[in-house]
Amino acid sequence: MDATDKPIGYWLKHLHNLLEEQFGTALEDSGVTRRQWQVLSLLGREPHSRARAAEALAPFWREAAPTGAGPADLGELLDAPEGLFARGWVHQDPETDLLALTAKGRAEHAAVAARVHELRRGVLRGLTSQQYAETVRILSVMAANIEADLADRATDPATPDGRNSPTG
Repeated sequence: MDATDKPIGYWLKHLHNLLEEQFGTALEDSGVTRRQWQVLSLLGREPHSRARAAEALAPFWREAAPTGAGPADLGELLDAPEGLFARGWVHQDPETDLLALTAKGRAEHAAVAARVHELRRGVLRGLTSQQYAETVRILSVMAANIEADLADRATDPATPDGRNSPTG
């Protein structure tokens, strides 16, 4: 059976599940979950309010993963006894309310980022940077097409194609 015999949805879900498993396994010995890594990575770029951080991370946390790394709650990741505040990796500025990495958090972020970089390199093995860029571009076009279709259907859900046409 050729890889193209399976639809794109199969490959997207299969790849997603494999990435979840690979990241979970690879980060396990560092004591960092994939969800914690996502928070560290986000805050490693710039400080965020809780609301902005939750919004930025929401697409990654929508559904449960088979590895148990499913939906995350930012408050739990930050505030739990084993959370990022308790570990001393994140602090919240009392004046601005922005979440930011501490010096210890920046060091942990750098250590885990090196491991994540290696994982990503392995995922992309055999692909050129142009092939990767084209794959991402194609997926973004597909996503935009579906978003537009869903928006059209929301505008006029009475017709199968979302358009208000007597001929359909």
